[in-house]
Amino acid sequence: MSEESAASIGDALTASVPMVRTLGLEFLHTSAERAEVRLPDRPEYRNHVGGPHAGAMFTLAESASGAVVLAAFGAELPRAVPLAVRAEIAYKKLARGSVTATASLGRPAEEVVADLDAGRRPEFPVAVTLTRADGAVTGEMTVIWTLRPNDAAPQGG
Repeated sequence: MSEESAASIGDALTASVPMVRTLGLEFLHTSAERAEVRLPDRPEYRNHVGGPHAGAMFTLAESASGAVVLAAFGAELPRAVPLAVRAEIAYKKLARGSVTATASLGRPAEEVVADLDAGRRPEFPVAVTLTRADGAVTGEMTVIWTLRPNDAAPQGG
């Protein structure tokens, strides 16, 4: 993927996802294997202990996972829509300042596309690590995504 294509993913998410705009998420790097997205430190995002609100951190992590999914499977959009199926997050350490989410595709893209080609609705994990500026891990999230074929009957999600 070219750097121009990678930058356009961040632009597309910023334009189409209101929460990305609301939180001012910054797309630092996007490829088919990994995405890095930063939540800036703003007083209006802080919770009662001075760190980013848990909901803002969840949105940051989910957005990073979506960026890597779009980078990996953007070519499949004419025939399938990516959907988050479920997510689990663990808050490990108090975050202060800006927080960066690094998302990694947990299954080879070729396997996922092969499932789609075989008429299956594939599921695949995206692992996300949340870190503060000093490198300390403040949280971890796993998002299970699917590629729902466009001709599939609508289901929940």
